[in-house]
Amino acid sequence: MEHRTRIKICGLTRLEDVHAAVAAGADALGFVFYPKSPRYVSPDRAAELISAMPPFVTAAGLFVNAAPGEVADIVERTGVSLLQFHGDESPEQCHAAANAAKRRFLRAVRMRPDGGGSDLLEYERQCHAASPLFAGLLLDAFVEAYGGAGKVFDWSLIPKELAPRVVLSGGLNAQNAAEAVSRVRPYAVDVSSGVEFEKGIKEHAKIRAFIGAVHQADAALSE
Repeated sequence: MEHRTRIKICGLTRLEDVHAAVAAGADALGFVFYPKSPRYVSPDRAAELISAMPPFVTAAGLFVNAAPGEVADIVERTGVSLLQFHGDESPEQCHAAANAAKRRFLRAVRMRPDGGGSDLLEYERQCHAASPLFAGLLLDAFVEAYGGAGKVFDWSLIPKELAPRVVLSGGLNAQNAAEAVSRVRPYAVDVSSGVEFEKGIKEHAKIRAFIGAVHQADAALSE
């Protein structure tokens, strides 16, 4: 069966970048509500950007250790339709925030070099048990900072049976996207710094090249 890898462009801060990502074929756009991030957008600004998105493109909101009330308030003000939790939240805390906002959520996992596949599968099970709003895991490289740092991790740490359900992130760009898709075969890929010329400012040619590389990898796998 032919598989189409879904594509998310994260860290949007400008209207022209929203339009460019949508025009290039992005399935989802991400907005960072972590004030310490260089890609942070205020709820008011995010509402402006999200209002410019067409139907069937998902608006995802990235949060780090935010209280349930804060998450719910931002969702109400912006129209974010999917949550991403990138802090130290437990599965139960993720559920509390998602339940308050009435939205499904992804749980980000920072992949340590010594991590094991069985640990990931067990963590996925715990998230499902904690919340019916759990939508899946987003896998990123381990760094001390929150929200991603543009580094690739060892994709072989991802169990084969888990890969088709995960969102793959961490150091992706147009040069390695095809390899990532062909090797991991994730449900979706998520890119931010790999399509920028400075933090929070996207380079439209890089967005098109990244999405093109993913589509070419999908086509090759379907042959």
